[in-house]
Amino acid sequence: MSRLWSMTTPVPRAPAPGFADRVLAWWRSHGRKDLPWQRRPTPYRVWISEVMLQQTQVATVAPYFRRFVARFPGVRALAGAPIDDVLAHWSGLGYYARARNLHRAAGLVVARHRGRFPRSLEALTALPGIGRSTAGAILSLACGQRAAILDGNVKRVICRHAGVAGWPGENAVQRELWAIAEARLPEADFAAYTQAIMDLGATICTMREPACGACPVNEDCHAHARGLTDALPAARPRRALPQRSVVFVLARDRDCRVLLQRRPPAGVWGGLWGPPECATPDEVPGRLARLGLSATGPARTLAPVQHTFSHFRLHITPIVVDVAAVGADVVADAVDLRWIVPGIDPGVGLAAPVARLVASCAWDTQPPAREVTA
Repeated sequence: MSRLWSMTTPVPRAPAPGFADRVLAWWRSHGRKDLPWQRRPTPYRVWISEVMLQQTQVATVAPYFRRFVARFPGVRALAGAPIDDVLAHWSGLGYYARARNLHRAAGLVVARHRGRFPRSLEALTALPGIGRSTAGAILSLACGQRAAILDGNVKRVICRHAGVAGWPGENAVQRELWAIAEARLPEADFAAYTQAIMDLGATICTMREPACGACPVNEDCHAHARGLTDALPAARPRRALPQRSVVFVLARDRDCRVLLQRRPPAGVWGGLWGPPECATPDEVPGRLARLGLSATGPARTLAPVQHTFSHFRLHITPIVVDVAAVGADVVADAVDLRWIVPGIDPGVGLAAPVARLVASCAWDTQPPAREVTA
């Protein structure tokens, strides 16, 4: 059988016999049962963990989850907290729209549902940032309802086992995956099965070098039988990333404090704090003047930083300038401007590359160029 034929020929979609039973039996012997969000799986805790785990590894999420629920132990605490506090506890996780949506959704749960999470798929998915899979996880793991999920790990398991071709982000492929996910739900043990199939994808059916020999459903797995584990799921079609450039003005006063400005609520790093920006180094003096500041010494250009987002690559030129106020103290009068001391927690949200650049203002030598992905 050729590779091309096996990737393009339709595969029967009848439920795999005993699929759920085999996955459950494997999980009871080998699955993870001590993750922090598995203890007391309330709708709130499941929701926070599912949002944090979107495109983020368990090892990274676990300490963030503990700190977050310690500071915001319930939906009312989250809804009543300042957004700066929420973003500060999210700093370093990336994809900050997730944190902004958590805060907005918490407010709606309090305002519309008297602080109790709704128990229907429709009501949950009406909340900001809660999609069908996150809603299914809440209903299954915390509410005892029979609901399917389709996170990245589950997509990978189903794509390989059922032989689903095409990029999972395409609408037609998504519909097919949801149909299979729902068809394979057991009639009982919903929460255990939901955790089991997520664990199977996270620990056995991994993106690279899956442990097929230890998989409980390998005997009727399409990809395993045909040597297609590297080809399924299909990769997202490649496209050239647009390039953008910006100058970060790291203004430093005589007390070695660095000026930060709150970013607009929408867009890149929306609602977080960062240095004032301009398009080119030539615009730095004018940018400072508009802030009521002037340079007191020569500017120093640090090594450039590249930060790759999902939809473009940002080239950052960081310029450190020692400054003093001229005339009216614009910074003192602005709620969206503040001086912070590098190395001391500012209590506001900072994107990881911004935090590193701010810290570099206290160094005698400039940091190396780096590229990071969010």
